[in-house]
Amino acid sequence: MLETFPVLHTDRLDLVAIKQEHLPDIFKLFGDSRVTQYYNVVTLTKEYEAQKYIDLFHSRFVDKAGIRWGISLKERHNIIGTIGFNNFANQHRANIGFDLQAEFWGNGYLTEALKPVIEFGFMQLGINRIEAEVMQGNIASEKVLGKLGFKNEGILRQWMYWNGKHYDMTMFSLLQSEFG
Repeated sequence: MLETFPVLHTDRLDLVAIKQEHLPDIFKLFGDSRVTQYYNVVTLTKEYEAQKYIDLFHSRFVDKAGIRWGISLKERHNIIGTIGFNNFANQHRANIGFDLQAEFWGNGYLTEALKPVIEFGFMQLGINRIEAEVMQGNIASEKVLGKLGFKNEGILRQWMYWNGKHYDMTMFSLLQSEFG
C-alpha cells in the first residue's frame, strides 16, 4: 500500500510528513488551550511532551493504520497544523481529524487542506466512507465539514470518555459517491 509518505499540495499549502524538526510546531499547536478545547488531549506545557504526537503519527503510518500530514504554508518548513486519517480500513471507512494553530484560523486553510486529503482517501486508500466525530460546541469544525459536503448524522450520546467525563459527539460522514 503506502511505501513512501505521500506529499500533497494545494495552491497555498504543502501537506508533508511530520518530522522531528516539527517538535516546536507540534508543541505550539497542542500547547494552546484554544486548539485543545474540543480535543481529547491535555494541553501541553513542555515542548518535549510533543514528542508523543510525532511518534504516534509516525507509527500509525509505518503500521499502515493511519496517516497524518503536517500542514505547511507553501514552501515553508514549519507546520501550522495537522490533518489526516486517524485510522482507515480499505474498501470501508476512515476517521478524519484536523487541527490548526489559532493564529491561522479563519483563512480557509483547513477547507483547502481537506480537499486533497479526502480525494487521497477515496482514490488512493480505497475508502468508501469518511467519518468525523466533532465534540459538541465545536461550531468551526462543523462549518468546515459542511462546506465539503459532510452530512450531519446526529449526536452520539456520551460517545467519548476522556479525562473522567463522558462527552456527546456529533457524527459527520461523506461517502465516496458524494464527493466531487
